[in-house]
Amino acid sequence: MAAMSDADLLFKALADKGRRKLLDRLHAQDGQTLGQLCRHLAMTRQGVTQHLAVLEAANLVTVRWRGREKLHFLNTVPLQQVYDRWICKFEKPRLKALSSLKRRLEGGQG
Repeated sequence: MAAMSDADLLFKALADKGRRKLLDRLHAQDGQTLGQLCRHLAMTRQGVTQHLAVLEAANLVTVRWRGREKLHFLNTVPLQQVYDRWICKFEKPRLKALSSLKRRLEGGQG
């Protein structure tokens, strides 16, 4: 079986509602411990640990040790790469069309 690509790991990580909630929690307050993350989620400690492992494999979460505490941080670089590669190119024509419409409408009012 072939290894998963970085993009495959990223989309697998984002496909799960629980993992998206973890990312939301880290966005709200970066640098949380496992215990802090567990307090705000309706998941077992083991479940949160498993989800964090998937997020780490996808490079969406990085960790840093502070003494004996393992702190989890959101890494938005992979999300920006998805935006740059897939979303941005579909957004540009729509924005150009809106800009053109705005110019036409404003020109018609003068």
